[in-house]
Amino acid sequence: MSYGRASRRRFTLLAAPAAAVALALTLTACGTGDKTGGGGDTNFVTGNGGISTAAKGERADAPKLDGESLDGKQLDLADYKGKVVVLNAWGSWCAPCRLEAKYFTKVAKATEDQGVQFVGVNTRDPERAQAISFEKDFGVTYPSFYDPTGKLLLRFPKGTFKLQSIPSTVVIDRDGKLAARFVGPLDDTNLRKMIDPLIAEK
Repeated sequence: MSYGRASRRRFTLLAAPAAAVALALTLTACGTGDKTGGGGDTNFVTGNGGISTAAKGERADAPKLDGESLDGKQLDLADYKGKVVVLNAWGSWCAPCRLEAKYFTKVAKATEDQGVQFVGVNTRDPERAQAISFEKDFGVTYPSFYDPTGKLLLRFPKGTFKLQSIPSTVVIDRDGKLAARFVGPLDDTNLRKMIDPLIAEK
């Protein structure tokens, strides 16, 4: 009997860390943007506003992202090379995503004529209808990948700017390089801080 009780105690102790890890992963699924570490051997610079940037010449290639959009069409990130691309990971279930949506819509319209293309990555939405309703509610007109399992998020190489939580945003320069990242919801002011330097690059 004592052996059985000891085994059960040992199992409980071993299971506890695993449960804690699972809980931590769940809590970061819809993050607040307080943590912005680059990870790995990088040349990232993170400013006071939490925006991480990489200098031109030290930027990693953006991953190949292609697949189906929310409206069922084929979508390929490579088609936008030559433009500044704002890539935003979001979900209709995510409250911070709702906070930032109006700012993304506003800045997308304001920068369209400056060679800026917004692209969403809708993730962990099991039903397209919920995500499409979200876009209608906030007047989103730019395309989004439909990535319910999060497989596109795994294509970002280790040690680069990643779409690592929901919401998070990376900005890609005209040469298809990862230039800036922010983890968490963005307002229009910080969004412009990420985009404007890349618009000005020659």
